[in-house]
Amino acid sequence: MFLLDEAFLGQTPSDDYRQATKTRRAFGDPWGTEPDPFAVQELDGEGYLDALLERLPDLREHHEPRPYWPDRQRARRAQDAPGDETSVRRRFARLIEELREGGLFGRELPPECVDAESVDEADVLEARLGLPGLWPLQPENWDEDTFYGLIEVFHDLAVRPRERDFHSYDGCGWHYSVFNTDTGRALYRWRINRLLERAGVGLRLAGSGADVGRLVLVTDEARSDLVERALASPDSNVADEVRHAISLFRRREATTHDKRSAVVALHRVLEGRKRLLKTALFTADEDALAHIANRFDLRHADDKQHTDYDPAFRDWVFWWYLATIELTDRLLARQASEESA
Repeated sequence: MFLLDEAFLGQTPSDDYRQATKTRRAFGDPWGTEPDPFAVQELDGEGYLDALLERLPDLREHHEPRPYWPDRQRARRAQDAPGDETSVRRRFARLIEELREGGLFGRELPPECVDAESVDEADVLEARLGLPGLWPLQPENWDEDTFYGLIEVFHDLAVRPRERDFHSYDGCGWHYSVFNTDTGRALYRWRINRLLERAGVGLRLAGSGADVGRLVLVTDEARSDLVERALASPDSNVADEVRHAISLFRRREATTHDKRSAVVALHRVLEGRKRLLKTALFTADEDALAHIANRFDLRHADDKQHTDYDPAFRDWVFWWYLATIELTDRLLARQASEESA
């Protein structure tokens, strides 16, 4: 039910699910465990979910409200003052409060309870980020590193509750338990990445690779799909090398040296598949892969290297090498399939 509330706008899908899975109690015994034999049974949970999938196009996906007038004016002014991220920082702070109330940080930052010992939120965040006084959240006081650091810290704190019970005393509210880390972090990435995308911030939380949960530079959808396919290489050694290269290349603070090292790491993979490349590609194409690595200040450091090329060329080489590795994965899979046939 939490998932339905999180994924769709409003509570209608989750209310329907509760109705569909409700156990009918025996007539005259509100505490009975047997279904009412005279009641018309509703869809069971599995049947309801099947019906929900069929109706998916008709359901409204959960999203934040469209920006109101003050936010729209701030966004307009931000176009005249690049780098002003005050608005997105405020939205982030509000989102964190909302997610906390929903139990998403319930393992280390549970919602406040009148009967429980209070949590020192500032200590929890300082232990992670090394900065004191971060709670309560005050986005107007953050610099860029603090803001982005908090985004990553809360990712690692995210856990999704599977169970909850209501504590009615003094209007306390819901208590959450039985947490799952993977789904909690996935939900957090989804919400945060939507926020960053709407704000026009060119960063996203990585969902796979060595840098999962860390902010990386945005690429187009096609290259994002290529990254996912390359990371799924069946060769564990290749997958590790590719994971390392992608992490080096796409991180927010990547330097020229980092990106060059990423290209070299991918070239090492291609070197190990030279025989396949010579067989499957034209010889000149395979030679071109090595020629670029050897002549453009990517692999060696000598007076034969071309060092005055545009950085866009280096980025292009990275994506070319990554696509070639993904191609060789498919060629190897096809060969294995033909040999086993």
